[in-house]
Amino acid sequence: MRATVIHAPRDIRLQDVPDPVVQRPTDAVVRVVAACVCGSDLWSYRGVRDVPQPARIGHEFVGVVEEVGADVRTVRPGQFVIAPFTVHDGTCVHCRNGVFTSCERLSWWGGPDFEGLRSDAGQGEYVRVPLADGTLVATPEVPDDAMVPALLTLSDVMGTGHHAARAAGVRPGSTVVVVGDGAVGLCGILAARRLGAERVVAMSRNPARQELARRFGASDVVAERGAEGVAQVKDLLGGIGADAVLEAVGTKESMQQALDSARPGGTVGFVGVPAGGPELPVQQMFSTNVGVRGGVAPVRAYIPELLADVWAGTLDPSGVFDLTLPLDEVAQAYDAMDTRRAVKALLRP
Repeated sequence: MRATVIHAPRDIRLQDVPDPVVQRPTDAVVRVVAACVCGSDLWSYRGVRDVPQPARIGHEFVGVVEEVGADVRTVRPGQFVIAPFTVHDGTCVHCRNGVFTSCERLSWWGGPDFEGLRSDAGQGEYVRVPLADGTLVATPEVPDDAMVPALLTLSDVMGTGHHAARAAGVRPGSTVVVVGDGAVGLCGILAARRLGAERVVAMSRNPARQELARRFGASDVVAERGAEGVAQVKDLLGGIGADAVLEAVGTKESMQQALDSARPGGTVGFVGVPAGGPELPVQQMFSTNVGVRGGVAPVRAYIPELLADVWAGTLDPSGVFDLTLPLDEVAQAYDAMDTRRAVKALLRP
């Protein structure tokens, strides 16, 4: 089969690799129907994270189960499944508490699994899925092709935006600011509205992303940053700032923007993958009673409820995909996201 391999910064290749097979009775093999490029993939692509040797890449995919091991009980061949961006058993104490990303047998797509066997990554034609029962979520039936992009967002960005909104305590009547206009931030707008936010301010300088933010439910858009951006946010929200701020970037500047945009007693929900040295100003937090919650999103915990809404047609995050390419053009997909010509690129094997 063919799969995406990163060799060095800005060196993405589609290569022939061994076909995956069931290696344990808890495995499944999934044929990938759609995958995508994540903003966090760009950290390796840009050289922010080291690439010491060629590695498989990609952690968001949906597809059809081709084969299962003898002990797999919750999915079967022929079912359409959503794969969250981490692998987990679903039975340890942390999974039972809903924090799947702290599973005692956690592993990541493309890396070694809980016993050291290397798994496949998502940007390929097939994937061996370890711990299939605890990881995969089957849809009620095989969806039509038009629904596939929305279902794909549940593997990461929609669940991550939802995690930010939940961590920030968004509830009916909340005022919300979203820092970050990438796919996660845009899905955070949808999540905030879904949880009943009355007003959502999107921070974005990009006209196309501003338009998408409004489509997703943003009531206001602020293009400025720093003190000027904070002043505009506070002017929009009665002079005090937001009840909840969703931080979806992961830099020192974005975290400070989020903290400064929250009202006294408000909460920042952060899900931006840390890069560029984000810090917490404890004295400011102490003085204002602004709290910070969040982290890597346990999206597996959220897939069932979000899936129900996507299936019912009341939630459609598919608009984050503004570029669709065949898997053969995966290098172009990375370039388009790196240069911000695309919000999020969808790949079709």
